[in-house]
Amino acid sequence: MSRVLWFVLGIVFGIAALFVGGYFFVRGGGVPMGTTAQPLPLEKTVARVALRASYGPSATRKNPLPLSEPNMLEGAMTYADHCAVCHGGPDKPRTAISEGMSPDPPGLFEQKEMVVDDPEGTIYWKVTNGIRLSGMPAFEKTLSEQQRWQVTMLCKHADRISPAVRSALQR
Repeated sequence: MSRVLWFVLGIVFGIAALFVGGYFFVRGGGVPMGTTAQPLPLEKTVARVALRASYGPSATRKNPLPLSEPNMLEGAMTYADHCAVCHGGPDKPRTAISEGMSPDPPGLFEQKEMVVDDPEGTIYWKVTNGIRLSGMPAFEKTLSEQQRWQVTMLCKHADRISPAVRSALQR
């Protein structure tokens, strides 16, 4: 046989060996699925890259709703009903549900985890589509487009909410 054929066979065999090895690694428990397990090497990096690729052009979308107290209040009520159980609220301790999640859901009213610097379109994409393997559900089928934009507005402006909005989040 020629050298080229041996080379091609070597590449095919090498790729097949990777797939077979990967299968046995997963099948043998090499990927821990418990939420208390430590992330695999590069897991966070791969997830971050994949997420950025997923919302890509959505980042340029702008909120069609005007920034107003009524929209912020509606966003706060929707957030309190659907989001606070995982992401918490201002001056509220984390819930037992959020303590048991992996990865940890960001505390969207904690200074270091706010998404106020994220583009509105990115926040809206996450609310609408959810994030696979993170516990973040998609709200496209359960919340109206207006509700999703109102929650987006609330998250985008979490660092400057009014006392009325803060009160609505406490319920």
